[in-house]
Amino acid sequence: MAFDRSTIKDKKRIVIKIGSSSLTHEATGSINLSKMEKLVRILTDLRNQGKDVILVSSGAIAVGRESLNLKEKPKEKVVKQACAAVGQARLMMVYQKLFAEYNQVPAQILMTKYTMINDISRENALNTFEELFRMGVIPIVNENDTVSTDEIEFGDNDTLSAIVAALVNADMLILLSDIDGLYTDDPHKNTEAEFIDYVEVIDGKLSEMGKDSSTSVGTGGMVTKIAAARIATDSGADMIIANGEEIYIINEIMEGKNIGTIFKAHKDENFVLMDYLRTNQYP
Repeated sequence: MAFDRSTIKDKKRIVIKIGSSSLTHEATGSINLSKMEKLVRILTDLRNQGKDVILVSSGAIAVGRESLNLKEKPKEKVVKQACAAVGQARLMMVYQKLFAEYNQVPAQILMTKYTMINDISRENALNTFEELFRMGVIPIVNENDTVSTDEIEFGDNDTLSAIVAALVNADMLILLSDIDGLYTDDPHKNTEAEFIDYVEVIDGKLSEMGKDSSTSVGTGGMVTKIAAARIATDSGADMIIANGEEIYIINEIMEGKNIGTIFKAHKDENFVLMDYLRTNQYP
């Protein structure tokens, strides 16, 4: 059974996650301003079409590392948090300047798992998102790495973006990373690995397939993307994994072109986001 991708253009509330590898130059780790400018232009245009748009953006640690002239990728949590504290401010400064060129107002929302677990803070977060949508603002979301601990961190922005999509009742989640989509095996290691363009149901076999894949260089590999797909699709959102090397791929996805791997939404009335958050595992 095929998926009618022409319906994607009618999506009203879209969450887009972009990884560090899509925002920085591979050789230097510095911000890729050309890509960021294109991203901002596309997001603004989606907003101009009357769609609610949320950007979940990685890159704070990478930007902070560059600002602090650290040669190696930090491994200690305290160093990562220091880099995030420096980098988040600079990253948002760049976003604000770029969005201003198109007369679009962005907002920064930093979250921890506690934000979602606590009933009051979760409701406040949802109310803030809804008010920003009403005002025509584009929220830019990231985990609050500076204060997160092992016990309260989401772990990666794949998971965070799916949780945000579930929170705001989004109908589309787009994960942009350094991979084209889902394969039957790691295509870097197995030349016979087959590309999967459509997933109707996430079963045990698919989950196991993700555990054997190491195609992503970010904090989240394919296993986290499949976990994100389970959260998103159970909450009622279709999800696409696509390669963010060319930012204009967002336009092609929204036009319904056959790009990336799409996971079909199948809203589960028994799905409770809080159960996932409190147990840190998805049944």
